[in-house]
Amino acid sequence: MRVLVVEDEPRLARGLRTGLEAEGLAVDVAGDGGEGLWYAQENSYDIILLDIMLPVMNGYQVCQQLRDEGDWTPILMLTAKDGDWDQIEGLDSGADDYVLKPFSFDVLLARLRSLVRRGATERPVSLTVGDLVLDPARRTVTRAETAIDLTAREFSLLQFLMRHPGDLVTKQQIMQNVWDFDFDGDSNVVEVYIGRLRRKVDKPFGREDIETLRGSGYRLRAPDA
Repeated sequence: MRVLVVEDEPRLARGLRTGLEAEGLAVDVAGDGGEGLWYAQENSYDIILLDIMLPVMNGYQVCQQLRDEGDWTPILMLTAKDGDWDQIEGLDSGADDYVLKPFSFDVLLARLRSLVRRGATERPVSLTVGDLVLDPARRTVTRAETAIDLTAREFSLLQFLMRHPGDLVTKQQIMQNVWDFDFDGDSNVVEVYIGRLRRKVDKPFGREDIETLRGSGYRLRAPDA
């Protein structure tokens, strides 16, 4: 099995190479995102271990570029960040899984083997609810083939709603998935952003699909509702 490790911390990179080679794996190591992208484009790998905080290109950019090129090699993100937003962004850029630093090598190895067993199966990257289409990799949103310009937070909120079409989502669920567990601001910020989405996604198209269920939460109406 051939593995590409993209990691800019020399000590960690050496440790990963030593540990993986001891397991009988063939390992290539890249020290920055640009070099990692080149390795991935020029060679065939069974899995890529990809750090997020990299020089030249960060891990999100490397992952998105590979997915845009149709490369569906399993990618396991390595990150010191632990906020939900960072994990969501990694997965939405096309990564298959992530581990938080510091991590157990045995756990990393188990995750790696699990991903390799799944194989490199091409997956759809867009979310579609009716005529509303969101592409996480390209960070684009269209409705009735008309482009909609959203901020990063508006995009994340719409994406969360589109992952649960027709379902009630509570304010707490939104806070935990679109912001994170450590957010200590006013929870009314959710209402503010829901209002912004309606003005951009619903009203210009004569729709009222983003519903408020008073006292319960919010729902993006499914096409057959």
